[in-house]
Amino acid sequence: MATLAKSVPKKKSVDRESVFAAEFERHKALRVIAVISILALTIMILVGLFAPGLDYSLVQAPTLPVDSAAFVDELEPLVNSKITKNNQIEVIKNGSNFYEAELQAMREARHSINIEAYIFHKGRVTDDVLRVLLERAKAGVRINLVVDALGSLSTRKRYFKQLKEAGGHVEWYHPLRLHKWFVSNNRTHREITIVDGTTAFVGGAGYADWWRYASKDEPAWRDTMVRLQGDAVRGLQGAFVENWLESSGEILDGSDYFPPLAAHPGSSTALVVTSTPSSGGSTRARVLFQTLIAAAKKNIDITTPYFLPDRSMRDELIRAVKRGVSVRIIVPGKHSDHAVTRSSGRSAYGDLLRAGANIFEYDASMIHAKIMIVDRAWGVVGSTNLDSRSFGINDEVNVAVLDPQLANRLDEDFTDDLQRSAHITLEDWQK
Repeated sequence: MATLAKSVPKKKSVDRESVFAAEFERHKALRVIAVISILALTIMILVGLFAPGLDYSLVQAPTLPVDSAAFVDELEPLVNSKITKNNQIEVIKNGSNFYEAELQAMREARHSINIEAYIFHKGRVTDDVLRVLLERAKAGVRINLVVDALGSLSTRKRYFKQLKEAGGHVEWYHPLRLHKWFVSNNRTHREITIVDGTTAFVGGAGYADWWRYASKDEPAWRDTMVRLQGDAVRGLQGAFVENWLESSGEILDGSDYFPPLAAHPGSSTALVVTSTPSSGGSTRARVLFQTLIAAAKKNIDITTPYFLPDRSMRDELIRAVKRGVSVRIIVPGKHSDHAVTRSSGRSAYGDLLRAGANIFEYDASMIHAKIMIVDRAWGVVGSTNLDSRSFGINDEVNVAVLDPQLANRLDEDFTDDLQRSAHITLEDWQK
């Protein structure tokens, strides 16, 4: 009996092992496929960040002043954009300010609200947004929201259930599906909100709590959005329509989205530069940055959260320094949200520091603003980072504004950010 009693547990143990082995074998193929898929996606993302990128160079160095009409006329076809001149553009610094401005504009919507976001992360900020969108949808306003499926991976479809039941439309850009595998590395990195086709917000920030609220360990992120009113809004609406079509199969048209053009008190000259990679990897965003840097005569000030410039971008910045242009670049410091990107980006400091460029690491919080100021004449604000993903893989959008007043306003913020940054010298970098 004792022997029999001992043998029963052994038999159960053997049965469990057999069942486990059978389950393992039965699902092994799926697990292998899953692991391979995850590795492949990770490799694609890393290749996008660290690939050398397409070589860019201008046939001849621009000689025209960047604020001249002739230069603007030449830039327009290079970036395949339309010059608009009756725009009112306001710089809005940090989430505590730009989220309130966006929410207020949405509350006043009468016809349509279009939002395109790489990041739409469940939390207090998006709860506020969805409450306003739900109320407006019930009032008959057309609500269209397209969210990047990878950038907003943690946000579940059920989060939008009430909005959809009220008539709002929510789509996912390039969801991770087997039949979409070949486009899965192309993300929409655009951050756009457009109300009634007349007011738009664009810049570096999506919708997430870290842009507005400090956490236990991290201060709220530093970022910038701009509010546009005027003809340039149509260019941003066109950018939204492009990715809405890819996500939903619908072409948005009609006066709810494109109201008749009206006189506007603004006087800023603006180009809305939408950027979608070509089959060869060229993008309008890169042409915009390369041309403005090559044309600068006095100053180039850049703020970027992810600084991984390829060789041709570094060479263009070095050429600018050598012809006497002051080059200053602000990048994240200890609060960077991507340690690997920060570490890799530091490897690019050397050539620039030796040439005489000035690099600063922002220490007050994670800095996520994407801004370039050229000769205190042009200000560029949008979604583009100085890395190969933004310049060759992602869909991006930037507003390039020729307006000394706006450039000076951006410069005020840049100067304030410098006071919160550590100046990295060549000696610091060599250590």
